[in-house]
Amino acid sequence: MPDLHALYRDLHEHPELSLQEFRTAGVLADALRPLGYDVTTEVGGTGVVGVLRNGDGPVVMLRADIDALPVQETTGLPYASTVRATNPDGEDVPVAHACGHDMHATCLIGAAERLSQTREEWSGTLLVVFQPAEELGRGARDMVEDGLFGRFGKPEVVLAQHVSPLPAGMIAYGSGPLMAASDSVRVTLFGRGGHGSAPETAIDPVLMAAHTVVRLQGIVAREVAPSERAVVTVGRLQAGTKENVIPETAEIGVNIRTFNEHIRGIVRTAVERIVRAEAAASGAPREPEFDWYDGTPVLVSDPDATTRTMAAFAEHFGKSNLIPGAVVNASEDVGVFGTAAGVPTVFWFLGGTDFGTREPGQAVAMNHSPEYAPDVEPTLTTGVDALIVAARTWLG
Repeated sequence: MPDLHALYRDLHEHPELSLQEFRTAGVLADALRPLGYDVTTEVGGTGVVGVLRNGDGPVVMLRADIDALPVQETTGLPYASTVRATNPDGEDVPVAHACGHDMHATCLIGAAERLSQTREEWSGTLLVVFQPAEELGRGARDMVEDGLFGRFGKPEVVLAQHVSPLPAGMIAYGSGPLMAASDSVRVTLFGRGGHGSAPETAIDPVLMAAHTVVRLQGIVAREVAPSERAVVTVGRLQAGTKENVIPETAEIGVNIRTFNEHIRGIVRTAVERIVRAEAAASGAPREPEFDWYDGTPVLVSDPDATTRTMAAFAEHFGKSNLIPGAVVNASEDVGVFGTAAGVPTVFWFLGGTDFGTREPGQAVAMNHSPEYAPDVEPTLTTGVDALIVAARTWLG
């Protein structure tokens, strides 16, 4: 598949941050138009939608995400990214496809091409969706709010995949809750600034933040039942400009992963309670401020629809190449599409690591690592086939 290999290398070498996927969208739209699809760009910002109508039958949606991450790639590949861009905070950052979205997009172009070439073998309508801003947890919502289903038709099922460091050629799947809900919050703690030599004249927000970070680690251990899954991570703590100056504020960034709304509510409430309590214990002059953002719901792979799709996978790939029971704490916003349309979502993980090319004991990079990039083959061939088999399972 030389054309697809070239497309993948091009996308990998030219990554774009969330909400900035202008070049990527153009490349994908240009690849889709010659295949007979009605193509619309700028859906939900930088999203691309292709529609291929082929007689009576169900509408089936295939989705791929297209945004990249602010990561400095260190893979050493000849087509490694050297791109830099300006993030929403105005900072110059490196950019790389460290999560594999370039592979997702390429696989979807390959599936769209082959399905177009075999129209005599199926009937219905293909809705091919290239979604921006997955890493922000908002791209799917933006496309829905831009009238995705009213403009292009409501599908019978939403189908999508994600490359992972599983053995290439393997597919992992789960039934029911598959990926966690994600919530992030920026917390601002307020103190009273002063000289580092006279802490008694100040209220130190750095100490306040430090106690808060430690206390937050007790939420999962002491407020969530051991039978449930939850994660609370403090990924950012920023305060001050000089070692002998007590600042007036401190900021912490907290991320939460949960698998049901009840536990989600417990953890969110506990975070705010602990932050407020630590601020009060420090004598803060103001209540802390909370900015909740990037909320992503639990991704549920519909049990019945998953069973139907995986039966087709087993026939095509062989049962030995399917890994059942996958559940991960990472998050994905693709479920927003199925929920908004009121239809099932089926999601699976695509193996992207050719262990035959690895030295014994060699570490395998995970998604979001600067060293992560899937092995192009057999990952690309498997990903294209998986989307085609899944689509054909639901088309007439």
